[in-house]
Formats: sequence, structure tokens, C-alpha cells
Amino acid sequence: MDPGGRVNIFVDTFAWFTDPAHYTGSNAVQVRVFEHLELSALAVLIAAAIALPIGLYLGHTGRLAFIALNVANVGRALPSLALLAFALPIAFSLGLGLGFWPTLISLIPLALPPIMTNAYVGIRGVDRDVIEAARGMGLSEPGILRTVEAPLALPLILSGLRTASVNVVATATLGALVAGGGLGRYIVDGLALQEYDRLFAGALLVATLAILVEVAFGRFEARAVSPGLRSPADAL
Repeated sequence: MDPGGRVNIFVDTFAWFTDPAHYTGSNAVQVRVFEHLELSALAVLIAAAIALPIGLYLGHTGRLAFIALNVANVGRALPSLALLAFALPIAFSLGLGLGFWPTLISLIPLALPPIMTNAYVGIRGVDRDVIEAARGMGLSEPGILRTVEAPLALPLILSGLRTASVNVVATATLGALVAGGGLGRYIVDGLALQEYDRLFAGALLVATLAILVEVAFGRFEARAVSPGLRSPADAL
């Protein structure tokens, strides 16, 4: 693309954002942002409900960790499009059709590995002497996990949730390939119709949303994690 073409696409994209027509109706920017966030949040919540208890339990007991973590990491090895392709027959067999549900099913395996791995590593990284002292004080095993190990592992646990959330937000655009909503709709439709201002606007919105999620989690971690557990980099 020549320099003039680059200038034109930036100007056209700016004009797209300032067009009031793109903020009304079912295809409005705010509607697509809400759809994207709804899909991403639900995928991360379901993945956390599955992966966090498993990761915490495995970290506390050290049992079957190798098998469970390697099974979870299958989600990292499979391309996102392959996960979406696997999700389609599952959604069809359940009568869920195209759009939201196959996209959701494909995003959950993507979010599992960082959540489970970080929870496991965080719990296993707690000083064994601290745990033995807690046992010596008469705390039960669930009590040790809840009041000693989990708070000390919280920075890594939140880091896993943050990584999963950013990955899901960035990948949820693929849902538009199977008639889903969200910001990917602008990218897919813009490419199909050769409306490159819409395509670039969609890509910019996805990138901005991913950055905002990263920043929001960083702020939340700063408030949720005890000052004594923060790294020097987090304190800056």
C-alpha cells in the first residue's frame, strides 16, 4: 500500500468512528462491544469455575498434576479455528445452532490452561514451612488451602485470570465466522464487503478492548493483593 493509501485508510477509519449511524441500531458499536464482553466474560467465568478448583486442589495435594495439567494444555496446542470447528458439531448436536454457543464452547478450552496452571503453580509455590506451621496450629486441610495457600498464591491466580481474559477477548472475534456477534462482526463483514474502514475500526476496537481488560485486571490486582505480596515491578 502506498503512503497515500495508508493516509486514506486512517482518515476513512476516523470518519467511520465519527459517523452517528454506527451508534444506532442492532449493529451499533456499543451493542457489539456489549456482545463481545458478554461472550468473553461468560467463557472466562465457566473456565474459572472448572479450572480454579482443580488447580487449587492439585496444587494443595500434588496428586495427578502431570496428567491434569497436560490435558488442560491441549487447549494451548489446538489452533483457535480448530476449536471452533470442534465446537460446531457439539452445538448442533445440542440444538444450539450457530453464533453465540459454538463460539462460547470454543473459547472455554482456550481459557482453561492459564487459569489452571497458574493456580497450581501458585499453590505449589507457597513455602512448605508456612503450611507445616498452619498444620501445627490445628488448621484443617481445607482451612489451610482457604486461609493460607490461596491468599499467598493470589498474585499468580489473578495473573492467570488476566491472561485468560485477554486471550479470550482477542479470540472472540472468530465467532463472527459462524454468524456470531461481537466486534468480530465488523472485521468479517468489512472484509467480505471490502469496506476496509469498517475492518480497521473493528480491529482497533478489539485491540483497545483487550488493552482495557489488561489494565483493569492490573488495577484490580493492585487493590486485591496484599502489599507484602506484590513484586517491586507491581509497586511502580
